[in-house]
Amino acid sequence: MSVQHNVTPIDSTKIVAFIGGGNMAQALIGGLLAEGLPATMIRVAEPVAELREILALRGVGAFATATEAVNGADVVVLAVKPQIIQAVLAELADLVADKLVISIAAGISVATIAHGLAGHERIVRAMPNTPALVQTGATGLYADDLLSQLDRDMAATILSAAGLVLWVEDESLMHAVTAVSGSGPAYFFYLMEAMIDAGIAQGLDERTARALTLQTALGAAQMAIISEDSPAKLRQKVTSPNGTTAAAIDYLDDHAVRTHIVDALGAAGKRSIELSAN
Repeated sequence: MSVQHNVTPIDSTKIVAFIGGGNMAQALIGGLLAEGLPATMIRVAEPVAELREILALRGVGAFATATEAVNGADVVVLAVKPQIIQAVLAELADLVADKLVISIAAGISVATIAHGLAGHERIVRAMPNTPALVQTGATGLYADDLLSQLDRDMAATILSAAGLVLWVEDESLMHAVTAVSGSGPAYFFYLMEAMIDAGIAQGLDERTARALTLQTALGAAQMAIISEDSPAKLRQKVTSPNGTTAAAIDYLDDHAVRTHIVDALGAAGKRSIELSAN
C-alpha cells in the first residue's frame, strides 16, 4: 500500500458527475468546491426532489436522471447503494465510453463494474469512510494496471477532497481497508461510548464526561498523526509504572482486549468478503 503523497491540484476544466446525491456524494462535492472546482463543473443525478433542491442551492447541476448528469462529463462517480448498482450500470453502459468511472459503492468489484458497463476499462474502486463528511476521511483506492497515471491522479485528487487517500496494489486488500477504515469510525465511537459511561459511573455528569472523552480522542489522534513516534511508543510514554494508566492497560491486557480487537476486525473483513460474493 502506498500513500498518495503528491495529489495534483483539481483541474477546473473537468466536469465531474455524481450518480447519487446522498451524504458521501455531498461530502465529496463540498470538498471539491472547497478545493476550487467551480460549482458549474459539478453535476449530480438524484431521483429524490428534496435532495436535488439542497444540491441546487450549492450551485451544482442537479438532475433527475443519470443520462442528463453524465452528458458531457469527464468523470463519473458512482455514489449509489450496492443494491441498485446493477440497474445504474445498465443505464450508464452506453454513456461512459470516454469517461473515468470512480465507484464508491461498497463491496462492488472492478470486474463487476466493468461487466455492467460493457467492458469499460477506466475504473477506480474506492472505499471512503464517514469522516469524509467533515473532510477528514480515509479512502482506499484500487485500479488495475490498465489505468493510466493521469486517471489515477484524477481519482486521487477527487477523493482527497474529503481527506487522506491510499492506493492498494491488490483488490483483495479492499476487504482489509473496509475492516480498518471503512468500518473503523464505529469502533472509535464504541470506545467513546464506553469512556463516557465510565466517567458517568465515577461521578461525572454526562456533559463533562462527553466533552473530556471527545477532546481526548481528538488530541490523541492529532498527536499520533504529527508525531514521529508509533502509537505504541506514545502509549508507553504516557504509561508510568504502577500508575493509573498502567492499571487500565494491565486490565485490558489481562482480558485480551487487543486480541479481541484484532478478531473483531477480522470478522469485519470476513463479512466484507461474504457481501462482495453476493
